Amino acid sequence: MDTERVKDITREKEGQKEKQQSESQQSESQLRSKAGSQMSEQEYGEYVKQVTPTHSTPLNVARAFLVGGLICCLGQAITNGLISAGVEAEAAGTWTSVILVAAAILATGFNWFGQIVKFGGAGALVPITGFANSVVSPAIEYKKEGQVFGIGCKIFTIAGPVILFGIFASFLTGLLYWAGGLIGLV
Repeated sequence: MDTERVKDITREKEGQKEKQQSESQQSESQLRSKAGSQMSEQEYGEYVKQVTPTHSTPLNVARAFLVGGLICCLGQAITNGLISAGVEAEAAGTWTSVILVAAAILATGFNWFGQIVKFGGAGALVPITGFANSVVSPAIEYKKEGQVFGIGCKIFTIAGPVILFGIFASFLTGLLYWAGGLIGLV
């Protein structure tokens, strides 16, 4: 990717951040000005309804199902293609995971993954692609702070707790399995 394209993307992201900050400051100033004039409970309720985004749960569920299903179908197609090419089933599963993670990393880098998540919500975040995005996003966001204090310190900001509790849950499960073997339950 050429440097001009990277600069354009960076400027576009900075413009979006500035716009969001400006909108946030405007709504805060509106709330303060109305609060300064002693809003009634009814006025405040109307204001909250006005600024609160509305969501359709059935539509969100359908979108998540569609996006998550498409990601899983893509993974299955990759696995089937690898098996058809002569790769063993277990190795094909491993390669499928690697390919999906790489695709999610590239999609995050090109700022496509956020758009997919905006449309599909948890459907895009729950599969392995969402985990890849959660590791790469902070690395991209904090790279300007340097290799150590930016990327090194922030890369696991989102994924770190998932990894920690996953390892801890695995440890507890193993401990219970071992204890069950000692007393003859397993």
